[in-house]
Amino acid sequence: MVEEGGEEEAEEESGEMPAAAAVPALQRCNGFLPGKEAAGGGERAAEAEAMLSAAGGRQETRLSRRRLAVLAVFSCYSLVNAFQWIQYSILSNVFAGFYGVSFTQIDWLSMVYMVAYVPLILPATWLLDARGLRLTALLGAGLNALGAWLKCASLAPGRYPLTLAAQAVCAVAQVFILGLPSRIASVWFGPTEVSTACAVAVLGNQLGTAIGFLLPPVLVPNTPDDIDLMAHNISIMFYGTAIVSTLLFFLTGVVFEEKPKYPPSHSQAVLQTMPPEDYSYKQSIINLFRNIPFVLLLISYGIMTGAFYSVSTLLNQMIVTHYEGEEVNAGRIGLTLVVAGMVGSIICGLWLDYTKTYKQTTLIVYILSFIGLLVFTFTLDLGYLIVVFVTGGVLGFFMTGYLPLGFEFAVEITYPESEGTSSGLLNASAQIFGIVFTLVQGKLTTDYSPCAGNLFLCAWIFVGIILTALIKSDLRRHSVNSGIMNLDVKAVSDDS
Repeated sequence: MVEEGGEEEAEEESGEMPAAAAVPALQRCNGFLPGKEAAGGGERAAEAEAMLSAAGGRQETRLSRRRLAVLAVFSCYSLVNAFQWIQYSILSNVFAGFYGVSFTQIDWLSMVYMVAYVPLILPATWLLDARGLRLTALLGAGLNALGAWLKCASLAPGRYPLTLAAQAVCAVAQVFILGLPSRIASVWFGPTEVSTACAVAVLGNQLGTAIGFLLPPVLVPNTPDDIDLMAHNISIMFYGTAIVSTLLFFLTGVVFEEKPKYPPSHSQAVLQTMPPEDYSYKQSIINLFRNIPFVLLLISYGIMTGAFYSVSTLLNQMIVTHYEGEEVNAGRIGLTLVVAGMVGSIICGLWLDYTKTYKQTTLIVYILSFIGLLVFTFTLDLGYLIVVFVTGGVLGFFMTGYLPLGFEFAVEITYPESEGTSSGLLNASAQIFGIVFTLVQGKLTTDYSPCAGNLFLCAWIFVGIILTALIKSDLRRHSVNSGIMNLDVKAVSDDS
């Protein structure tokens, strides 16, 4: 079938909403204990479902082939944004010498991403809900390209303020990127693939971090005696990034649409039935903060992801402290950490799509991340880089693999609130914890040892384990899809 505008629709999944069937209440749970609904959240979903039945029509669901292109383009420009975040930190000693500044000032080139996110996330999520997915995606890709070109103008030893300003523009772009994975997955993908799609979208960002660990040490070797050669090497990295990010901006304009012609799932069909005037961004924020399970997840997600940001930012310093002159291997260890995390993300996404065991999976991954960081901490100074590669890979598999789990768990326990709002608040929490953790861990690493800094993170991750165990899971979106699908099966059986 061909849509208006020429887009082909893949009839991989189609279904119809029963017109007269009453949709069951959203009270099933697939976690350890059922939880309470946020004030107003369950009622709004139930009203929308009743309206859908009262409308007298049978709402068709279908998957669009365009969803794969949307996911691919988003993942690519998210990749470039993450690359720009870590490209300074993994070469902290090189850039400190090039610009003639301290290590702390180089650390701020990473932390500016976190600082910019916190005050801008609420306006960004409002924009996503009010103006839609396409405009938000274009802003993210456009600002990403602008920041990359500004960096090309900072290729001189005295231009640290300019490169900081350019990095700040990229940091603003990140605000319009990090909250999109769960929105793209929910709006474009079906119920049996939504967790995997979210994991792939997050994976793009992780892959950017991985490339950011790998390429900069290769492209920009430390040549303190030849600043001109260093500037030339940095220019290759900066101009290459600018060209790629500009191409992706144009591809975003071509590929991204607000939503597919047909909703991909029953839960999306329910949300699309809700009148726009009934939606209140302010009330949505209030509902989320009244949702105790979400507040617990907000803190625990911030702790884990903030710890990952801190470890990524300070990895070069930790490695070089014990293995002098091993900047390239520090980048490779970072690559190992993130690539292992990408594998973990995909496995976790597939597992969630298959089992819907959100709380159990999240808690187990949290505990294994804690164990992984302990092992990494106490083997870092053994003098064997191969051991650091292995322990870093194990740590990355669980710590980075946790990121999409938090997104999808939040969407499940807060449905029908906006995915962009819940994921935006999760990321804001991560940035706040990331700033604090990076500053404190950096101070402990400089004044004492990397072991002291890592033990500080271990203590906080243990707190996160306790908070995750306290979350009462109420899987609302899954209940809507399951309930309506069960009614469809019953209707077919009755007709027979």
